[in-house]
This record gives sequence, structure tokens and C-alpha cells, in this order.
Amino acid sequence: MPVEGGSSSGSASAGRHPKQKRKAHSLSIRRTNSTEERPPGIQRGDMLEGQDSKLPLSLRNNLLDLFGQIEREFENLYIENLELRREIDSLNERLTGDGQTIEGGDPTKGALKAKASHSTSQLSQKLKTTYKASTSKIVSSFKATTGSRALCQLLKEYVGHRDGIWDLSVTRTQPVVLGTASADHSALLWSIETGKCLLRYAGHAGSVNSIKFHPTEQMALTASGDQTAHIWRYMVQLPAPQPPPDVSALCDDDQDSSDREEGEVDGEGPCEVPTVRVATATLKSHQGVVIAADWLVGGRQVVTASWDRAANLYEVETSELVHTLTGHDQELTHCCTHPTQRLVVTSSRDTTFRLWDFRDPSIHSVNVFQGHTDTVTSAVFTVGDNVVSGSDDRTVKVWDLKNMRSPIATIRTDSAVNRISVSANQRIIALPHDNRQVRLFDMSGVRLARLPRSNRMGHRRMVCCTAWNEENQSCNLFTCGFDRQAIGWNINIPALLQEK
Repeated sequence: MPVEGGSSSGSASAGRHPKQKRKAHSLSIRRTNSTEERPPGIQRGDMLEGQDSKLPLSLRNNLLDLFGQIEREFENLYIENLELRREIDSLNERLTGDGQTIEGGDPTKGALKAKASHSTSQLSQKLKTTYKASTSKIVSSFKATTGSRALCQLLKEYVGHRDGIWDLSVTRTQPVVLGTASADHSALLWSIETGKCLLRYAGHAGSVNSIKFHPTEQMALTASGDQTAHIWRYMVQLPAPQPPPDVSALCDDDQDSSDREEGEVDGEGPCEVPTVRVATATLKSHQGVVIAADWLVGGRQVVTASWDRAANLYEVETSELVHTLTGHDQELTHCCTHPTQRLVVTSSRDTTFRLWDFRDPSIHSVNVFQGHTDTVTSAVFTVGDNVVSGSDDRTVKVWDLKNMRSPIATIRTDSAVNRISVSANQRIIALPHDNRQVRLFDMSGVRLARLPRSNRMGHRRMVCCTAWNEENQSCNLFTCGFDRQAIGWNINIPALLQEK
């Protein structure tokens, strides 16, 4: 997570102590003895002689071993695919033969032959499914997208931060603007339609790790690596809207996603933007990085989550500490409040998330949930009675508040999941991943789509957070990442659900 007091990209990446996001996910390859693959009497060193390379011989030997193992795995898959294809062809011939026999055969035997043909057809279908699954290990898919409707359209790119963006949020009051929190010690407010930066908050002395807006007033709450959370007021004026760009792409999960060359986003930050440097209130009872903060329903209290393993509850008007919520065994990673009730959920590196109940002033109950096997990166409430949790164990789980002994749905992915969000109206879960993907699922765990990621659009580094905006009868999804930019998307919800 963001570094305490860090400002550069290097310091920001070093500061993700509890999560170590920048580490490479190494490919796990079974080690075998590959000496039998070489001709007798020829050593690996002899094979490498005469090849111009500056790599040490031992390193080159290891590379040869690894590439040899990869080649054998592909060869085994290829042979398996050929055998499956032959079996499918053989079954197809048997099906054709059975059909000819039934046409001119004894009517009393027709039912038996039809039953045998049906069983053979089921086996054939099963083999075809297995064949498709095995070939997907080599390539994702070669099939072309069939739909002509654009499921999502690039709305705008918001470029101006000088370091990675950890969090983003959309205001709940007019004017509706986008807020981003960055490791460059600043939070920026943006015009959603034009992509223009409207205001900069520069009151923190460390990485700004989260941003949330007051439910009814023009106030923002930011958490920082300087061990404080700030409440500050803003006043912005929206510029005249511009026509949307004519860029669209299908959100099909089989779409090719060629990577553009990784590099830094050009831009030296917003120029001549109004800047707020003084907070209305400073909350400073933590002894470690404040990683997240949120408003309780009504906006009179806020909760903060810290690397000191505690969450704090404050009165907004007096900045007074009301409660310290302890119990997590390791650093906290996120906190979230219920939209209509006095409930708080905190997540932690200890693989758990906790539900805190403040509805009864005399009783502050807590429930612990242990559904993950690695760091719980975020847990969020939905408008209904659900909690959705995401983890570094590459799973997302949907829980029912009325019975949270076990999840009602589990989503398994191929990459660690960061700060998720759930749309209020359609209850669609947006998952940001370490591998730069953003995927959409429904509450039952059915995959709906994947946002485009190519050399023309999408993030070039890990995606840290997602946020929905469903105002004005449109549905926008915003994403931010360590590539210093935020991206807005128009999501065609009716088409998306119809594709489902």
C-alpha cells in the first residue's frame, strides 16, 4: 500500500509494505531431469559454445532447462489435443452410421438405437467440451466477437497526477465530480465530462491513500501516509461540456488484449489549478499509516483504518475520537460504511474482515469472518443486505448479512483483487486486478464482461480501485491505477445484461 510520507514512484512502490504489489508473479514450473533430451556425450556447455551471449553459463543452463520443460508441456498438450480430435472424428463417424441404420432398420429396434445414439451424442459433446478446455491452455480463444453492440465506451482519461493513484470516488452532491487520491501527496477533483482538473488538495505530507465525499455537503475526507485523515471543503465550477470521443470497444472476455509498451504517463500535473492547502479538521490519533477512511450514514461521524491494526471512530464537528476498534492481528487495508445503517466493515492483512455494529448506542458488537486465505484487500456493503469481499487469494466472495457463516457466491480469478465496488442500481461488481484487468460480475458470481485493455485504451499497470456513478440515468465506471491515470467508461447496462 502507499508509502508513509513517500512522493516518488520508487518510494510509493516501496511503501506497499503489507501487500508487495510490485513483486512479479513467477511461473511455477515442475523441475525435471532434462539430460535425456540431449544426445549422448554432449554436455549443455558444449551446446552453448559458439553462441554469442553475455549471460553466465549457469544462468543459461537454467534457462535451457526451463524452456525445455515449457516445450515439453506444450508438446504434451498438442498430442492430447490430437488424440481428442481423433476420438471426436471417430464418434462422429459412429453417429453417422447409427443414423443410417435407424432409417432402414427394424422399427422395434429403433428405440434402442435412438437411445444408444443419444448416449453417444452426450459423450461426443463431453469430449468436445474437454477439447475446448484443453486448447484454452495454449491460447485464450480464436473466436470472433459476435455482438455488434458496444457494451462499454471510453468516456475520458484523467491525467495529471505525478505518481500512482490509489483510490477514487464520485461526489454524492451537485456538481458531480470525480476525486482521485495519489501517492504524489495530493488529491485532485476532475470534471467527468471534460477531463479537466478543477481543484487540488495539497494539505497532506504523505501519500493520499483514499478519498470519500460527504453525503450531503461539499466536503471531502482523505486518508494519508502521514498518519492523519483530513476533512476539507471544496468549491468547484464545472466547465462547458465537450462532445464525447468517438471511441468504443466490445467488453467481450475473449477480446485480444495486446499490451502497449509500459511507460510513464506524460504530464507534469495540472497547471494553474486552484489549490486547497488547509484542512477544516485533522484527525490524528493513529500511530501508523491511515490507509482508508469513510463517512458514516448522515455524515456526522467518520471511521478511519490504519496500519497500526486499529480503526478509529471520530465526531466530525469536534474531531474528537469516540471509539478505537481493535481486534485485527495485522495491518488494516480498507474500511467501508453501510449506505443506510450504522454499520462498518474493516478488512486486514490477517485474512479476515470484521463487521462493527453501532446501531445500538449502548452495544458495539463485532463479528469476525474468515473466508479468505490471504490479505483481504477490501470489503464493501451493497444497497441490500450483502457484503462483498476481495482478496489477494484471487477470490471475491458475496456474503449475506443475515447469515454470514459461509459466502453465498465465490468468484475465482487469475490475479489478486484490489479495491472493489458494487453499483447501487444494478448490483454489478467491478473487480480491479494486479494484472491490469477490470472484470464485471453479477452478485451470483456470473462473469458479465471485461473492460477493454489494448494498446489504445486501458491501464498499463495494476488497477488499484473502481468506483461507480449512476447519476443522470447513465452508468459510468471509473478506474485508477499505478500508471498515474484514472479512466472513465460508459457502461451499456441493458446490453450487458442481455449478453448474460
